[in-house]
Amino acid sequence: MNNIAFIGSFPSANLCPNDERPEYAFIGRSNVGKSSFINTLSNRNALARVSKQPGKTQSINFFLVDESWFLVDLPGYGYAKVSKKMRAEWDYMVKTYLRTRTTISCIFQLVDISVPHQENDIEFINWLGACGLPFILILTKADKAKEPEVLKNMEGLKLALGNYWDELPRMVLTSANTKLGREEVLEIISKANEAFANY
Repeated sequence: MNNIAFIGSFPSANLCPNDERPEYAFIGRSNVGKSSFINTLSNRNALARVSKQPGKTQSINFFLVDESWFLVDLPGYGYAKVSKKMRAEWDYMVKTYLRTRTTISCIFQLVDISVPHQENDIEFINWLGACGLPFILILTKADKAKEPEVLKNMEGLKLALGNYWDELPRMVLTSANTKLGREEVLEIISKANEAFANY
């Protein structure tokens, strides 16, 4: 990721760039560490805005990477300090984008693994599966809890998903601070780009 350009923030899916290059969308519960992970992935300090107050991402944000693919930063879900109407609007915007964009190569759903999984994480994972969308789970904040706690939370997540899934989604353990998982995610994107080009 040598050259990254901010393309724009878009309030609805139909206003997003009309482009044939592959897109990689990042989404997760508010305060999951999405902005920090995107900054670590891109090796930039402030590509995505990091805030102690969740809910800062309110539009569909497009970044063009190396002139070849788009990194798409989506609003988080589960943010309680906005109105139900606003949450419903964000939910509609995000799900419309994810369902209708034919150039999405992979969706990275972030789950905070330093704490037990939340029900809205499971609901969103199951929604992605029900829609048949390609996604991988990014388990964030692996350095924010001791290893036994992280392993316990991972097992709890797997058990919860096992109630719905015959084969569990792929999971990547990450840390924005230590860069754990960064190379694995970049490798996933690289291989997906090759597959996209040959499709």
